[in-house]
Amino acid sequence: MSEPSVEDATNRIYESLQADNADIDMHIAALKAALQRAGLKEAVFDPARLVQNNRSGRKLMQAYFRQRGVTVKFSAP
Repeated sequence: MSEPSVEDATNRIYESLQADNADIDMHIAALKAALQRAGLKEAVFDPARLVQNNRSGRKLMQAYFRQRGVTVKFSAP
């Protein structure tokens, strides 16, 4: 199995968030590896695709991902 691209890993995280965070830690690890392979320092998410698209939900997501070594930014609405 090939390693996922940043876009694939990001899409899997969206799917996991929709499925009540199923396997989220595994998907975060895959995203972290994909970011390193691509030479990127942060993941960009579309806030419109988040389950909790409010300030507290976004801050919680950033904190959770940061604890796992991934910097999260959000695209402009």
